[in-house]
Amino acid sequence: MAETDRAGPAAAWRVLRQRDFRLYFAGNASSAAGTWFQNLAASILVYRLTHSAFLLGVLNFAQFVPVLVLSPWAGAVADRLDRRKLALVTQLVAAALSATLALLAWIGAVDEWTVIGFAFGAGVTSSFSAPAQMALITSLVDEDDVPQAVALNSMTFNLARAVGPAGAAAVVATLGIPAAFLVNSFSYLVLVAALLLVRPREQPRAERATVRESIRLLREDPRLAAYLLIVMGVGFASDPVNTESPAFAHAFGYADTWAGALIGAFGAGAVAAAFLVAGRVAGSRTRMAATLALMGAGIVAYCLTPWLPLAFLPLFAAGFGYLASNTAATTRLQLGVAENQRGRIMALWSIAFLGLRPIASLADGALAAAFGVRAAGIVLALPVLAGALLIVGIRRSADRRALAARRG
Repeated sequence: MAETDRAGPAAAWRVLRQRDFRLYFAGNASSAAGTWFQNLAASILVYRLTHSAFLLGVLNFAQFVPVLVLSPWAGAVADRLDRRKLALVTQLVAAALSATLALLAWIGAVDEWTVIGFAFGAGVTSSFSAPAQMALITSLVDEDDVPQAVALNSMTFNLARAVGPAGAAAVVATLGIPAAFLVNSFSYLVLVAALLLVRPREQPRAERATVRESIRLLREDPRLAAYLLIVMGVGFASDPVNTESPAFAHAFGYADTWAGALIGAFGAGAVAAAFLVAGRVAGSRTRMAATLALMGAGIVAYCLTPWLPLAFLPLFAAGFGYLASNTAATTRLQLGVAENQRGRIMALWSIAFLGLRPIASLADGALAAAFGVRAAGIVLALPVLAGALLIVGIRRSADRRALAARRG
């Protein structure tokens, strides 16, 4: 294989030409875009009902706290049961929940706590579907193509982030919030169809898969824990873009439906990064520090920008750094364990990236209520900036030791 086919756009297109991954990619992209319809419509509805930045944080808390609590067990389930069937069941349940919420919103029988309750239900389904789907990806491509597949899978979420919120804002503005919930319900069915059509490799089942075994994986290889910390950091730093976007739109002096454009700019940067990082697994520590710094600096610049049109540029840069950092860490996690352990390691990934989001969302909401959304965004960007500095420090320390060893 030519060097140019191993990474970058050529590698991405090569993987997309494979039937099973292409089907799954299309279905997952549809579902991810639909989720943004649901999330943005729910955020706008709660904000219109309450005008509370704190309750926006509570909404995200309800959506992600089940992932924090249930993912360790869900990862064990994904290693012991058929991952495709598990994903199918969870998507069907999620579709039913969204359709029910659409009906309740349409007849006017919904308040902020109803929306928050359905967000909790969606979080329960996500806690079981995420590890199964993330582990399923590796059985749809050759082992050599796993890095590209992971990057492209990350891109589906960010492609959805680029187009989903803008589409959701348009639907909310023209057809209403119930229609946005209904779009999400249909999007799950597209993924169900894809899952029925794909033919994954036979999955090696784990005879023993427990929460204790998941923790043992981290003890045996501390690098896995470091990658999880990176995933957690980028999840925290991205939370203000996701959670407080309606409040940010108001801070810029625009209507809350502009939240879709703000989220979309961040997602566009992530999509651009996905094509450039596809297949590049063994990035240096310097590159990781640079992408973390880019994300953190982009978020801080976004929060400090007084004019909305100018804010799109740092948001794009932050999205680029976010995807590059998250993909590098996630790929190392996928390749750092055996096939029959991937459900459990991706459950830990779900905790780091999604499960700890409730803490980020509550902190985000509380800080926004007390000091404003701009201050909240800056505070949540600090972990990735600190991580970038730590990586640089470790690299310099290693270089000094190596130089001393050569001189000795």
